[in-house]
Amino acid sequence: MKKTVFLTLLLLFTFLTINAQSTASKQVSTFKIEAPQLETHKTIWVYTPKSYHTSEKTYPVIYMFDAQNLFDAKTSYVGEWKIDEYLDTLKDKEAIIIGIEHGNDKRLEELTPYPHEKYGGGKGDTFMQFIMHTIKPHIDITYRTKPEAQHTAIFGSSLGGLMAFYATIKYPSTFSKAGILSPAFWINTGIYDLVSVAEIPETSKFFFLSGDKESETMVPNQEKMVALLLKKGVRSEHIQNKIIEGGEHNEALWSSNFPEVFQWLMTSNIKN
Repeated sequence: MKKTVFLTLLLLFTFLTINAQSTASKQVSTFKIEAPQLETHKTIWVYTPKSYHTSEKTYPVIYMFDAQNLFDAKTSYVGEWKIDEYLDTLKDKEAIIIGIEHGNDKRLEELTPYPHEKYGGGKGDTFMQFIMHTIKPHIDITYRTKPEAQHTAIFGSSLGGLMAFYATIKYPSTFSKAGILSPAFWINTGIYDLVSVAEIPETSKFFFLSGDKESETMVPNQEKMVALLLKKGVRSEHIQNKIIEGGEHNEALWSSNFPEVFQWLMTSNIKN
């Protein structure tokens, strides 16, 4: 698949809506918050575990991009991830999920750390400042979280996968774990240069996942990044590199594999 077609698929859902009934669990709520870094307001989705309101426990937190597609068929593009349905079944490894909505036609701008010579973008770091300095402090004050980096993960797919990886490399004192699904490394190849000079903590964990039917560059780019991390000294047991046979660039791929990514990253007792 040519890159122009791939980009069209990446951005198509920002212009479409689906007439569907809400499927969000009662554990999911939303709120709006000012995003001064982005000069707008953002809708934030929050999933709290079933045990949250009947215990005094504190919980790890996962920040996720593209909140419209995570919990609710009514707001998603061609299907949701069904994260809440899965998490509602858990008795352990519970977590608070924070979904951050994309800015529709500003999605490419928000979720690329560097500008592309043809497609533009490049305000991903500003978006990360919003997450770290506006959203995260609010969440840590409002909810019973484990705020330390060792208990904080970030997930995303496509452009969100690119940004989840970028966040974990650039800001390891905030994010120690990344769920990197179908990462759009091709649009920001400068990410390889960032990794080449970065100091990556021994505790950082990375779960890469893509399908072999996504694009001609998806799997090779993912393999290239995994090889670079290993060369940098990241231990193999801190990396998962999964290629799904027949997997395509869509919500079905990410939804069906979310449980495995979640379980592996939430198992934090790896010896250092």
